[in-house]
Amino acid sequence: MISPTAFYAILLLAAPLAMIFLYSFWTDGYLTIIHQFQLCNYYGPCASYKEVDGILQPTQEYLGAWSDPLTRTLMLRSLYVSLTVTAVTVILAFPVAYFVSFYVEASRKSLWLFLITIPFWTSYLIRVFLWKVIIGYNGVINTGLLELGLISEPLSINYSINAVIITLAHAYAPFAILPIFVALEKIDRSFLEAGRDLGESPFMTFIRVTLPLAMPGVISAVLIVFIPTIGDYVTPLLVGGPEGKMVANMIELSFKKLDNYPRGAAIAISSMAMVLGVSLLFLFLNRRFLKGNKA
Repeated sequence: MISPTAFYAILLLAAPLAMIFLYSFWTDGYLTIIHQFQLCNYYGPCASYKEVDGILQPTQEYLGAWSDPLTRTLMLRSLYVSLTVTAVTVILAFPVAYFVSFYVEASRKSLWLFLITIPFWTSYLIRVFLWKVIIGYNGVINTGLLELGLISEPLSINYSINAVIITLAHAYAPFAILPIFVALEKIDRSFLEAGRDLGESPFMTFIRVTLPLAMPGVISAVLIVFIPTIGDYVTPLLVGGPEGKMVANMIELSFKKLDNYPRGAAIAISSMAMVLGVSLLFLFLNRRFLKGNKA
């Protein structure tokens, strides 16, 4: 019964990923791909080739994904932006989810969830452009701070890494709130009452009972936000400027403008490996956290 779904997943997910993986080890040719294995797309100096009279001749040289200082900088910047966005989003999302789950009447929870999903009503591009206006030089934030006398001149928020973080944190907030809310809703309230009956303060009950039971939702929120933000392309392009470019922009540059598929594929695979490593670390820490609390 699962064969149609499995075939669909293999055809549309696994096959393109396998092709990108193969591309990362092949050689770049003039408007083509040369099926010649090489590791320099990842590390070391590399070269593009053009076939002339049946002989491959180098046309231009480039550095591999991890040898190029610019690519390494963009990868580390993307990791920093994604981790910061994830931390900010989850920290701000938890109180909202907690309030809706524990303090909002059951008959009104659907309304609150409906309001939380309102940002999805508009296109992602429109939301990015709106933030571009809000944090602009003459935007709402700068105008408000000037009117209040908190600043003497407008802040340069737009076209920076901070603009990317602010925009992404807003865009992915609902993705963090909903899984945390679901995890909180599954908590048996009698556990909290038992903690209070045993003399625990509300704060310690939250730390020792509520938070451990909500950790699956927190980890889900972390992964849901972290994985897509590290590869976001549109937001850095529109509000990031030169200082806000991320690794996805370098991948696009390699594939389209430079027409260097092997190098772009190597950067993409390196980025995926980085995401996989950090995600496994999150899962490992979550398991250790839960085991420690159970013990």
